[in-house]
Amino acid sequence: MPAATDRCGHPEIAVCATAMPRRSTRTIRYDSLFDEVSLRLPLFEGLSVDNIQHLSALGFGRGFLTASLRARLRKAGFRDLSHLAQSSPEEIARVRKFGPVRVELIRTFILDEIAHWLPSARQTHAVAATRERRLELLRETQIERLALDADTIAALGFAGGSCADMAGRSRFNLLGTGIVTPIEVDHFVMTLARFLGACKTTARCPGDGAREALSAEMETIEARHAALLADQDREWEEAAPARDRRRSGTVRRV
Repeated sequence: MPAATDRCGHPEIAVCATAMPRRSTRTIRYDSLFDEVSLRLPLFEGLSVDNIQHLSALGFGRGFLTASLRARLRKAGFRDLSHLAQSSPEEIARVRKFGPVRVELIRTFILDEIAHWLPSARQTHAVAATRERRLELLRETQIERLALDADTIAALGFAGGSCADMAGRSRFNLLGTGIVTPIEVDHFVMTLARFLGACKTTARCPGDGAREALSAEMETIEARHAALLADQDREWEEAAPARDRRRSGTVRRV
């Protein structure tokens, strides 16, 4: 059977969209290694116990995600907003239908929720603030503290410098030196991510008296959220028959 041709008589090439391979994150260009490292770190660091409890009680947030998207997250092992808040963009983006844009919408939604309870949250946990805090730590840390090959570090011109010097270079730039391979650059990214992850701020363990007060506060918060969710469930059921009815204040679904 003769091959199909186009109007000009050239052979027609069949293209199957489903057969197109997904681009590896290693082939995507980032401005710096720090951008790659940030994808491996949690959306939020240093959250207090009560903020984590608050986010957990909210589930995935009423009216924020569609039922199908919530199902995808549960199937992928994500339990609630607190789990998402403590997960990395890279982990969340692995879930089908959750690309960079939706990850950022989730980050914004979680920040809005935290800000209801913590007025300073926008200054502490905003993307720019988190980024600067991590960069400052890298600036203050000598690169020799990382478990990297000394000869390679010297050959790249980083000896005696800070971790930020390396983090500020791009993968494309480092590979262009001919000194390192893609696997070695992957190791740089992983090492920087592990270092920043190990240095993240954690809440202090409270004493006995403070622990009892915190426990009582958690019970109050849980009761308050249970009542709130019960009211929301009742409103949701009452509004369900009228599909064209839109309750004011409902967060737009993504």
